[in-house]
Amino acid sequence: MSVRVSRRAVLAALLLAGAATASAPDLAEVPAPWGDEAVVVRGRSSSVAGHHAPAELLRDLARRADAAGRRVAGVLGRPVRPVVLVPGSAAEAAGLAGVASVDGLAAVADDGRVIVVPEFFARLTATGRDVVLTHELTHVAAGTGGLPIWLYEGFADYVAYRDAGLPVRVAAAELAAEVRAGRMPRHLPGPADFALQGDGARLARAYQEAWLACRFLAGNRGERTLVRLYREAQAGGVDGALASLGLSTGMLTERWRAYMRDQLA
Repeated sequence: MSVRVSRRAVLAALLLAGAATASAPDLAEVPAPWGDEAVVVRGRSSSVAGHHAPAELLRDLARRADAAGRRVAGVLGRPVRPVVLVPGSAAEAAGLAGVASVDGLAAVADDGRVIVVPEFFARLTATGRDVVLTHELTHVAAGTGGLPIWLYEGFADYVAYRDAGLPVRVAAAELAAEVRAGRMPRHLPGPADFALQGDGARLARAYQEAWLACRFLAGNRGERTLVRLYREAQAGGVDGALASLGLSTGMLTERWRAYMRDQLA
């Protein structure tokens, strides 16, 4: 697969209810895998294909994908045309993504498209749906390339939460509770932190830690600098990209910890 599969889980209770770039192909060139059984809905810039999916859900997704595309394009500085697939079940979504399971995930990014997991996506609030779609579309549009996971996932959450209107202490509720209790993370989250699928609270904090690292960089150095850091890290590694900003991983970690304390304590 050309794009790392994102493991963005349905984590925050707030979000729960009771690649396409300018040069990416149209849906006609990235065919849905269901042949004549596919139902296709096109938005202003998006293409959504469903398999045994309600038409209203596909229309809603097209509207939301259009908006997510505008958000991602606004940060990346280039047009984005989303391609979204809506399979009939989580099992079918896992098959499309080429993974064993997508349990607990609302959507995954894979091979130039966003794959919605219908059972879990349906549990999200309107804000949650927008955040998840924007996060996954950021992965599709921005790509990877040997990035550290804190930057890969944190950048996608930065774009996803940028215009969501959520207070930091609400969007990072699990991490805020830890900070207020005096338990500050000592290092930027790594692969082991994101691998804790059985520990939802810790996994939530890993995403929140990564998000706040990128949010700090955007607030301190500017959004364009964050985007440049992401691109330079893809091309030559994060250490060199940070050095171009006069930073090391240790310096960033120290300032990020102070930023978390300021934002969440």
